[in-house]
Amino acid sequence: MDFFDAIQASSSGLSAQRLRMNLISGNLANINTTRTREGGPYRRKEAIFAARSGVESFKNIMADRQRKQLSMVAVDRITEDPNPPVMKYDPQHPDADEKGYVAMPNINVMEEMVNMISATRSYEANVSALKAAKEMISRALEIGK
Repeated sequence: MDFFDAIQASSSGLSAQRLRMNLISGNLANINTTRTREGGPYRRKEAIFAARSGVESFKNIMADRQRKQLSMVAVDRITEDPNPPVMKYDPQHPDADEKGYVAMPNINVMEEMVNMISATRSYEANVSALKAAKEMISRALEIGK
């Protein structure tokens, strides 16, 4: 792994965690959304990450697989929470059914905050790794003077 691979791996991690933080922010912003375009309450969204190889040629991909070294992360897909909505009794709500219950998004604020802290820490770790690679490159260039 050279310096550029380290930078590429860290930058892919930064992009993935940024998207994760955006999804978490959207979940928190829509915690009371009872009506969406698709119908029904907002469904919590979550990013699924997958390891991706940073190499492009077939020869390099095969060598990379044999060493089992994957150097990048990418968002494989964004999923919606399959859990049913939370039914809350509020007969005054415009989206209440005939029994007075409203289907609310199944979003737990504490869980979302823990996920946000985890994403933030991962983002910070990638920034630190990026800074370390940059510092190593700078030092290597100084040696060459």
